[in-house]
Amino acid sequence: MARPDAPCPGVWSNQLVNYSVSRLAPILEKLAHAQSRMLSTADEVPADQWRTRPKRGGWCAAEIVAHLIMVERSVVGSADRVTQHRPRRVSRLKRLHLPLALVEARLVKRQAPVPVDPDMLGEKETMLAELRNVRERMLAFIDETKERNLGVYRWRHPFLGSLSAYEWFEMVARHELRHEKQMREIAAGYRKP
Repeated sequence: MARPDAPCPGVWSNQLVNYSVSRLAPILEKLAHAQSRMLSTADEVPADQWRTRPKRGGWCAAEIVAHLIMVERSVVGSADRVTQHRPRRVSRLKRLHLPLALVEARLVKRQAPVPVDPDMLGEKETMLAELRNVRERMLAFIDETKERNLGVYRWRHPFLGSLSAYEWFEMVARHELRHEKQMREIAAGYRKP
């Protein structure tokens, strides 16, 4: 039996593959851009201050990176799990969701649905290496599934609503950019005037 999302033979299969690949290109660019910015900004936080919370409150740099790792692991795990089964039919109404741009904009402060695991708070270089590793796993998953239409697989985001796998991948990039801004604020506190 063919996979439920397998392309139809002939012309349609080539069109579907081209559509999936063309849809992935901007997402892959955004993921690369977001991680590059995060790593560059994280480099500005001194290693001896990595686990020190800012005076004004909020997460320390280590907590931000731990949160990003947790979210990205969750998305990759969910994508892998969901794509092992037939896609569920979802009505157009239930496919509506809040704009992904809200994730990146820090206009609305959100409480993380899952608290940061304190056991994940490690040394700066170890944590940044794990952040890169989890991204490599996401990119490997995307590459392994690039000829499938992952747009038919959906699951619920706790704030935005139902997102397709492609939208989840974009959400990861936007989420990282959101927290890069937070990391930038922390890093600014260590710059000499």
